[in-house]
Amino acid sequence: MNYILFDNIWRDSLLPLTYLRPVADIRVGILTIREKWEKYLGQPTSSLTETYLRKKYPIRQKEDNIVINGAVCPNPILLKEINSLRTGEVLHHGDIIFAMRLHPADLDKIDEESMEGGHVLESKTDPIQISNTWDIFALNGRAIEEDFRLLTEGRKSEPVSKSNQVIGDRFFIEKGARVECSVLNSSTGPIYIGRDAEIMEGSLIRGPFALGEHATVKMGAKIYGPTTIGPHSKVGGEVNNSVFFGYSNKAHDGFMGQSVIAEWCNIGADTNTSNLKNNYEQVKLWNYADQTFVETGLQFCGVIMGDHSKCGINTMFNTGTVVGINANVFGPGYHRNFIPSFLWGGTNGYKTYHIDRAVSVARVVYRRRDLEFTDIDEQILRDVYDLL
Repeated sequence: MNYILFDNIWRDSLLPLTYLRPVADIRVGILTIREKWEKYLGQPTSSLTETYLRKKYPIRQKEDNIVINGAVCPNPILLKEINSLRTGEVLHHGDIIFAMRLHPADLDKIDEESMEGGHVLESKTDPIQISNTWDIFALNGRAIEEDFRLLTEGRKSEPVSKSNQVIGDRFFIEKGARVECSVLNSSTGPIYIGRDAEIMEGSLIRGPFALGEHATVKMGAKIYGPTTIGPHSKVGGEVNNSVFFGYSNKAHDGFMGQSVIAEWCNIGADTNTSNLKNNYEQVKLWNYADQTFVETGLQFCGVIMGDHSKCGINTMFNTGTVVGINANVFGPGYHRNFIPSFLWGGTNGYKTYHIDRAVSVARVVYRRRDLEFTDIDEQILRDVYDLL
């Protein structure tokens, strides 16, 4: 069987996090949604996504295809339902398509109207679904729990150094990971430490918590779950219920709570994020699909930051701030709640961050991690710049 993960109607509501990736490549829990599906399916997947992204994420079609909603996380019940589909059948939950089994000629018909033409089946499970940017941190605890079981069942953790204070027994350490002189409290949720990751001395970790491979928690960090630090990231200071996709740094002191940081971001020293309004009202957040601020239904919400964005030292983010991709934020005072992509500046004003400069910086940061910023990566960045 050929499995394809498609971007659904929520894709625009997940911007700026989906400018440079399909929905399925969002990280929630320990793994990205794609990585979860590939673990369950036991084989690679491809994507049906925006045209400009297909250069990097090409679709792979066969005569018989199962297309799966890329915003929906797998579980054993859902997997069984999907693999039981016959050609032309649609699996849904309420108004949302979970999966369809299609011939190649029908792959352009994946939308809510598709349910009118096929044999519709109602799913008996309610999996994690990422329909808004804030769902990523709000559902991260549940996602860590599910991924922890998926990754560790039947396996034995590497031993924990005796220099640590360990509370509870729900932790798993992969080979090559280093943890010394820290407190690990898994009584509140599982703690997963990826291959070759490091937790430096004096850190306080409270689960649920996930540290990706080759990622680092800096000395003396205080991290409250549910928090995920993705691969090759470096995080210090105080963090509460936040998700770093990967390859991003918050290496110094400062507070960040109820936030999502995409890839290739850098948070300056002593940057602080407000995650609670002084009047305790529910937080509104900028929504790209509606082009306005929308109610999140949450009392706590920090910052959503798109790929390649950065902020200077002592930056202060208002409660419920959205920063687009390739923005560079600096200067005194609280910044506005929505900072569009490719802007450079702060409270004293913004100017356009030219695409040639953005590409040049991207090449440098990739090179620092021994990676290549390819011609395809550059073209995607330029395509997004032209869309704005």
